[in-house]
Amino acid sequence: MTQSTPRTQSKVTVLKPKQGDMILFTTNFRPIQGAKGYYRAQMKHGVSEILSGERHTLGIIFHDATS
Repeated sequence: MTQSTPRTQSKVTVLKPKQGDMILFTTNFRPIQGAKGYYRAQMKHGVSEILSGERHTLGIIFHDATS
């Protein structure tokens, strides 16, 4: 996962889940507290190639639509 923060170097985090682990993460922005309040930090993500077995994924979109 890569966090892009304005005017600073990107921060990369590598997650290595074990079999049976579940990971929940934001896929677009996440709030970061700065000196003048909260701002959006852009988040990018990717996965490595699976060489054996199966990978199961579930994408859920949360939004604040009014209709």
